[in-house]
Amino acid sequence: MFRLVAAIAALSFAMPAQADWHVAESDHFVIYADDRWQDLQEFGEALERYHAALNVLQMRENTVPSPSNRLTIFVVGSEGRLRKLASDKSNNVAGFYIPRAGSSRAFVPRISMRGRETDISVTILLHEYAHHYLMSRTSSALPRWVNEGAAEFYASAKFDNDGGIAIGRPAYHRAAELYLANDVSVHELIDPELYAKNKSRRFDAYYGRAWALFHYLYFAKDRAGQMTEYLRLIMAGSEQTEAAVAAFGDLDALQKDLDRYIAQRRMKVYTLPAHMLPTNPVTVRRLSDGEAEMMPLRIRSQRGVSREEALELLPDVREVAADYPRDAGVLAALAEAEYDAGNLDAAIAAADAAIAIDPARKNAYVQKGYALFAQAADAEDETAAYKEAMKPFTALNRLENDHPLPLIHYYRSFAERGVEPSETARHALDRAAQLAPFDHRLAVNAALMHAKIGNIAAARQYLTPVAANPHGGSAARQAQVLLDQLENAEEGTPWRRRPVVDLTRALSSIARSVAEKEPQQAEDGDEADRPE
Repeated sequence: MFRLVAAIAALSFAMPAQADWHVAESDHFVIYADDRWQDLQEFGEALERYHAALNVLQMRENTVPSPSNRLTIFVVGSEGRLRKLASDKSNNVAGFYIPRAGSSRAFVPRISMRGRETDISVTILLHEYAHHYLMSRTSSALPRWVNEGAAEFYASAKFDNDGGIAIGRPAYHRAAELYLANDVSVHELIDPELYAKNKSRRFDAYYGRAWALFHYLYFAKDRAGQMTEYLRLIMAGSEQTEAAVAAFGDLDALQKDLDRYIAQRRMKVYTLPAHMLPTNPVTVRRLSDGEAEMMPLRIRSQRGVSREEALELLPDVREVAADYPRDAGVLAALAEAEYDAGNLDAAIAAADAAIAIDPARKNAYVQKGYALFAQAADAEDETAAYKEAMKPFTALNRLENDHPLPLIHYYRSFAERGVEPSETARHALDRAAQLAPFDHRLAVNAALMHAKIGNIAAARQYLTPVAANPHGGSAARQAQVLLDQLENAEEGTPWRRRPVVDLTRALSSIARSVAEKEPQQAEDGDEADRPE
């Protein structure tokens, strides 16, 4: 998994003088890289084939997300630049991912698709996109070992020159872990409490063993249907160990079978030919000179910055904007930097200038809306101020009907004022959460909204997968606390925390954190995500 790490330090992030920035866009991805357009085209096509392969193996129809819910990937050029973005001192991070409604971002050092094995940074991206894909298509909470085993299973993909993909190959990037790290038993994989009790401080083989168990159960003929039955029992409410024994039988026997399986010299692989992986075209364009010069600064901003970091970044952004005063992309980036630094009037002015040049520049509407919402919080006439603040988001909604941010902010326009949200506003927040199920803070927000009006079952449905996410950090912990408090709540009875707090204000606070870009803090850092 991509590690969610602390906000970037104020470090240089210089790019080569002869930059050749391009952006590739497809149904499910947006990729920015200082690279040849042919390389972006190849990489974009490979990712779309990977998405199609997930559809085939999951037996799902292809769906196309709204443009702002595509995954945006920034190729930063080197491991050193990536570590500066990640504020990582271990020299082990090969990429990271931030799930946010309307602005999910992944950062990788390079996009090499050549060679006998897939580059480790691409493998990590494939692992995390598998999570992104699965979260976008199910509201059920998967056991951790299934979640991570499946992501490893898909991430070991190899892209053939003829357009085919091999899925389910041995996870060679986990080989050292399986042979050298502390072992993790089948009992520990299946029983999270036992694993937590026995987990040492040393790096262990959890990911490798999760991959192996998933791979074995996926392909073993004598265990056909057992994984499906196990997940059915989990979703029906069975405890994990109980479900495992019912589906798999004797777990000690399963352990012995798995050990023999890992020792095999050959393993089955799914080879999907190109004709099974239909995709739509990938379009590539060269960025304007202004956008290219702004890209290193934009990447830092898109990573998420604190107010102090934004203030350090702002002079460089302003300098580029002064050189390209008629470039809408540059002005939208300036609006974002001004907003991040707390200069609300300047953010609005830059956003207006960008929109005047290019009325379809979506980020300009977002930054103007953010700034107006921030101003509305201190306005004497809150009703009028929030009505005005909704105008950029209403315009954005017209540009992209399923953009989640206008839906979230419509709900906020009630919650921020301490006014009971209308039914339409509640539907809007629900819709946003459906569009971006990978944003767990948004799911918690939707759960609180439902609990407040007595929709306890709906609240639990939102909270359960968040609480079960092993890398969910504070959102997962908060979701579990809320699930515990909702245990005895009655359906149809509005729920209140104890002690009683103003839930409308609480909701607005959470909505604010969901809606606005923030630096993501490290949560439960996982050494298993580091390359060997």
